[in-house]
Amino acid sequence: MKKSNDDFSGGRTPMKPDSLRCALTAFALGLSLAGVAAAQKASPGALERTVLPIAEPRRTPVTEVDVRNAKAPPRFEVKAPKGAPNVVIVLLDDMGFAHPSTFGGAIAMPTLDRLAAGGLRYNNMHVAALCSPTRAALITGRNHHTNNTGAVQEIATAFEGNTGIRPASVAPLPEMLRLNGYNTAAFGKWHLTPAWETSISGPFTTWPTQSGFEKFYGFLGGETNQWSPLLYDGVTRVELPADPNYHFMTDMTNQAIAWTRFQQSMTPNRPFFMYFAPGATHAPHHVSKEWSDKYKGKFDQGWDKYREDALARQIRLGIVPAGTKLAPKPAGIKDWDKLTPDERRLFARQMEVFAGFAEQADYEIGRLVKAIEDLGVMDNTLFIYVAGDNGASAEGGATGLFNELTFFNGVPETVENQLKNLDKWGGPETYPHYAAGWAVAGDAPFAWTKQVAGDYGGTKTGMVMHWPKGIKSRGEIRSQWQYITDLAPTVLEVAQLPFPKSVNGTVQKPFEGVSMAYTLNDAKAADRRKTQYFEILGNRGIYHDGWLARTVHRAPWEPKPRATLDKDTWELFDARNDYSLATDLAGTQPAKLKQMQAVFLKEAAKYNVLPIDDRSVERFNAAIAGRPDLMGTRTSITLYPGMTGMMENTFINAKNRSSTITAEIDVPQGGAEGVIFAQGGRFGGFSLYLKDGRPTYTYNWVGLERYTVASPQALPPGKATIKLDFAYDGGGPGKGGTASLSVGGQKVAEGRIDKSIPFIISPDEGADVGEDDDTPVSGDYVAGVKSRFTGTIEKVSLEVR
Repeated sequence: MKKSNDDFSGGRTPMKPDSLRCALTAFALGLSLAGVAAAQKASPGALERTVLPIAEPRRTPVTEVDVRNAKAPPRFEVKAPKGAPNVVIVLLDDMGFAHPSTFGGAIAMPTLDRLAAGGLRYNNMHVAALCSPTRAALITGRNHHTNNTGAVQEIATAFEGNTGIRPASVAPLPEMLRLNGYNTAAFGKWHLTPAWETSISGPFTTWPTQSGFEKFYGFLGGETNQWSPLLYDGVTRVELPADPNYHFMTDMTNQAIAWTRFQQSMTPNRPFFMYFAPGATHAPHHVSKEWSDKYKGKFDQGWDKYREDALARQIRLGIVPAGTKLAPKPAGIKDWDKLTPDERRLFARQMEVFAGFAEQADYEIGRLVKAIEDLGVMDNTLFIYVAGDNGASAEGGATGLFNELTFFNGVPETVENQLKNLDKWGGPETYPHYAAGWAVAGDAPFAWTKQVAGDYGGTKTGMVMHWPKGIKSRGEIRSQWQYITDLAPTVLEVAQLPFPKSVNGTVQKPFEGVSMAYTLNDAKAADRRKTQYFEILGNRGIYHDGWLARTVHRAPWEPKPRATLDKDTWELFDARNDYSLATDLAGTQPAKLKQMQAVFLKEAAKYNVLPIDDRSVERFNAAIAGRPDLMGTRTSITLYPGMTGMMENTFINAKNRSSTITAEIDVPQGGAEGVIFAQGGRFGGFSLYLKDGRPTYTYNWVGLERYTVASPQALPPGKATIKLDFAYDGGGPGKGGTASLSVGGQKVAEGRIDKSIPFIISPDEGADVGEDDDTPVSGDYVAGVKSRFTGTIEKVSLEVR
């Protein structure tokens, strides 16, 4: 081969790019370690914290033979800097800027109110308009695409910026703190582990306990049933107590309080970092009537009046500037006074339940606050309460949802059907979400909602900081423009810790956030953040020097984008003088808009936002999206007793195709009962079980219809092979088929299944062998322990074709 003029290897074999990268990393790490040695030599006892883990100093060899004549060296121990505060970050889910009373909303949140009175309210904090992206940015201090979390984990793709896998060069804040002498714990929602890595096989690299948290108690996905959650303690599945009053919000608070007390009792001089992230107030809106009935009648005036009243309160509280106008309501949201009486009655109750859910969450957070106060450490605890990881959710569509699984599967719900279940709303038999009009109201004074990344309705969130020892001001408002990536550098600064150049052997990408510490005691401090891009599923925007440009590519309730990406209509706002983004200046200042669009493209290229992916349901299919699939091309799986909680994204996909379940069991004398195999639960799924000893199969279509095929005869004692064959009709997703049930090779029953679930069986319930955990697919049995099979299961196989 002819050697290029660019080959400066001097005849040696050139390094491959990966080898060169490793060599440069090792060289940089070597320099850092050399710096450690030099610093420790120059200042004995001082810790060089820019390389983590902190290196133990070299020790002089001992030459004394007799221990009685030798002096023991000082013990090496990594401690946090003297006076470093405890840090608690609370992150609520799907709460709008105008929901909490603290920011002018109609929902009583006394804990947030009290912390604000003793600390600071931030009225210009922004997030990423979707949950996983915001959480990734918060935990790491880098933008969500730098985390490869361009959207939620369930729709990751093959492109950098969207792979769902956090790079080793993006170490999380809790890992930095842990390696600097903090104890760390996380409670509640995680949603940062790639969906195909959530099985018992891992890998566990991005689970909380390998992301810097020594303790984790919560759920891995995007949402959970508050009455029957699928939980982990570390990496171990939690068996829920047999408590009819169980609610996850209370459970996670109890766990957080217990951990804090334990940690402070054992090591009172060691600071702690806690990430407290409830599932509230994301759907399903689950709360007891004790809470929801507190709001009876309080939303009868409707969402249009709510917006007006919220804005008036916001102006009165100084949350928004005097003269702020309501941004125009989206055309897809009906006027309240044009709704039918039935629609008003339904929608008002939906909001009552949501409000009760929010107030209950704040109450539980109040219990956590009191526990910290009772320990006597609240004075030196930086308590950051972020009231929303994105704007209020409009994913309930025009009418709201009795069962949110209908939304994921494109099944419309009628007002009439929802009204039949109104008295159950918020209870264990529901999986509800409110109508989109309430999301727009909850995001007042802005126009849009969650998912709409270019509008402050999707990105602005109320936030409170409380730290008696470090914040002199009380009850003040801070209006500097901030972004969620700013929290991590803020925590490091107040903890007196440097940003680490290297963590666990990997050179780190710098923080992309700006510390907010400069705002704590200076209300008039000039903004230090000048530019921030936004992008979620094609909705995009750019903030730069007080201006905001954006395009609404697709509203959450719209089935497809409004235009192709190159034909989108952009708007322009002077955010310095138009707080609510009510006046579009694109027509009068085209040059400024063009400049802003150029800034967006520059930032998008810099942070791996490109190419933009605006696909929706297609991305739920791993093969189409290009992400890994744990099952790969497998067409069968063999299962054994004890295998439970296998989440849909780690399990074989039986949707929209023919399948066969084969179970080999042994029936004892006296017969057997219970579940042999189930996937999903009350709100969608299928189950093979024995009822009165008779083999039975139930297919639950998104909680709205159940199809059951059952043998007329009970099984006799002894070994038996039960087979359920589902012959899919074909012709597209969600079609029906024929279910045939056989025992020992002889058909015993057959029946039609008119419709099947096309896209998602359940976001929070898995597949189980020998029982049906969490909620029951069929009304023939009770979920959990009581559903366990009373015979013996040798194995169960599932084959798809």
